[in-house]
Amino acid sequence: MKIIKAPHFACRLVALLCLGITASSLPVHAATLAAATPGHLRLINDLDRPQDGYCLDIMGSGNHIRFDLPMTAHNCKPGLYQDEAVVIDGPYIKFPAYGACATVAGLNSRALPGAAVMPRECGERSPFMEADKLQRFTFHKDGRVELAGANLCLTAGPESDSTFDKTHRWRPLYVERCEKTDPARSRWRFVVPRQ
Repeated sequence: MKIIKAPHFACRLVALLCLGITASSLPVHAATLAAATPGHLRLINDLDRPQDGYCLDIMGSGNHIRFDLPMTAHNCKPGLYQDEAVVIDGPYIKFPAYGACATVAGLNSRALPGAAVMPRECGERSPFMEADKLQRFTFHKDGRVELAGANLCLTAGPESDSTFDKTHRWRPLYVERCEKTDPARSRWRFVVPRQ
C-alpha cells in the first residue's frame, strides 16, 4: 500500500509500502500488524457516510497541513493520504509522514473531558507540553481507544458538516468519559484501504 502524497507537500517520508497486504480490517487492539502497516483509524459505525465512514484526519491538505489546529474525524478518503495514514505503535497513534502522534490537549500531563486531539511531535517536551502521557492510548477489544489510565475515550462529535468540498464531511474529534460516550461515535478499527 503506497501512501498517496498530497500535491506539492514535502514530507519526511516520501512513501511507505505494505508488502503483500490486501484490504483488511482489524480490531484496533491488533497493534502488532498495525505497527508495520499504515492504514486508517476508522469508526466502526459509518454514521451518515455509509460509502466511506469516518477516519482520524489532520486538518489541511497538501502544503497546508495544520499542526496548530485540532484533528477531526473526516470522511475516509479513497486510498491512503498522508494526513490520514496512521500506524499503531504500541500505545501510540502515529502519523509517520509527519513524525506526529495523536495528542490529547491537556496540562500537567492530564486531560479533561471535551479536550481536543492535536497532531504533535511524538514525545514533544516544550513549555506547557509534556506530550508523552497525552499520547499513550489503550486499545480495547470492543474498539474503544482510551487515553491510558484516564477513562477518556476518543470520540467523534454528534454532528457533521461539509468541508471545502461539499461532498466531504467532518466531525469534531475529542475525548469524553468512556462510560458516557455513544458507542457509534467512539468505537474504532484499524483498516488498510484497498489500492
